[in-house]
Amino acid sequence: MNSKKAKDKPKKKMLTEMKAPNFANEGEEARWWADHQDEIAGVFEKAAAKKTLGRDTVARKRATPTTTIRLDQEDISRARKQADRIGLRYQTYLKMLLREALLAAERKAG
Repeated sequence: MNSKKAKDKPKKKMLTEMKAPNFANEGEEARWWADHQDEIAGVFEKAAAKKTLGRDTVARKRATPTTTIRLDQEDISRARKQADRIGLRYQTYLKMLLREALLAAERKAG
């Protein structure tokens, strides 16, 4: 074995958290995820061993505040059906609808 080759080979930085850089395009993003899949798997395995692996844990690094709102049961039922058709949880769907409506109102107001 040539030890010089091993020394010259660039070392990959070990990921300690799941944080992907900003990408210029989808191709660049696909290459990054492909190049780092072993490290990403290692991060997930460590989190699973520590029992800290959960839904949305990466996205929740910057937690959003919780808001309580009372909605008519018929509106909730309608949201559940519509969300189910597109494969989302109804709370996520309602959040998406609210954001779209707020942005549309903002554009309309100028």
